[in-house]
Amino acid sequence: MDGRLRGATRFGLVGLAIMLATVGSAEGASRSAARPIRLSDATMIVEINATDGDAGLQVFLDGEPWRRMTLTAPNGRQILAVNTKTRLRNHGLTELFSESSEPSFKELPLGRFKRLFPEGRYTFRGVTIEGDALVGGARLSHDFPDGPRIVAPADGSTVPAGAVLADWDPAPEPTGINVVGYRAIVEREVPLRVFSVDLPASVTSVTVPAEFIEPGTEYKLEVQAIEASGNQTLTEVSFRVA
Repeated sequence: MDGRLRGATRFGLVGLAIMLATVGSAEGASRSAARPIRLSDATMIVEINATDGDAGLQVFLDGEPWRRMTLTAPNGRQILAVNTKTRLRNHGLTELFSESSEPSFKELPLGRFKRLFPEGRYTFRGVTIEGDALVGGARLSHDFPDGPRIVAPADGSTVPAGAVLADWDPAPEPTGINVVGYRAIVEREVPLRVFSVDLPASVTSVTVPAEFIEPGTEYKLEVQAIEASGNQTLTEVSFRVA
């Protein structure tokens, strides 16, 4: 081959390589400069069990499939990191729900619990399975409602077979507390069977349908008072159906 032709070919290949590198760099820069994808939902709440005397932290998020996710507290310290591995890494997760342990207030008083998880904005940062940044935030509040007082069924009572009326007094609302609704849950433990209904704050009773109730069975009734922040405080009783 003519030397001039070889030289032109060589320079042409070098030029092509530079062009491809430039395009690749531009695409990478464009990708890195792209705005992060927002999580579709991110919440953090505290659930207090007024009957047992304990509190737990609940975390929930939902968004694009991701391979890595972290949670950072208002003071800038990372308190949670989730990393997918092997096959799950490229398949990704979308939702995540987790609840902390719930030691009694004798072991972990509510004041200390609040210091562990201070009020403020918590930040989620993740990476999607395509490598894009994923972000979100949730505000944790220390606005805790009081637990409602369950009127019926009475704790430890036996009720007739058929529909069961669950009835409770409205939860007190100290200054700054806004109860926006209730959740009533009736549960049979073995085998597990759950009846659950969300109600507005103006409703303080619900009838559990007879189709759900089985004679000769123990049940637990849990009523949650839900504050505007999402925090919830529950009371519970056990009863037996004749």
